[in-house]
Amino acid sequence: MNWYAILAIYVLFWVISAFIVLPFGIRTPDETGEAMVKGQADSAPSNFRPGRVAIRATILSAVLFGLYYANYTQGWVTVDMLPGYRAAP
Repeated sequence: MNWYAILAIYVLFWVISAFIVLPFGIRTPDETGEAMVKGQADSAPSNFRPGRVAIRATILSAVLFGLYYANYTQGWVTVDMLPGYRAAP
């Protein structure tokens, strides 16, 4: 596997991980007791911390990519093992 393929796959894992960890730890103004700004949605977060989201996404994506790369090199699960897969003639 080329280094740019590794980088591209890792970036995909990072983006997916960022969306997965995004809602964790978010509190609304109703939960924190803060006053809402005029026009603010009730579900808008009042304590969003992008740095914390980035750190969590980096950790999760490193674990997921590590599992992916280990499977790629060790061949634990291959396409032939997937149900319904038929090899091309």
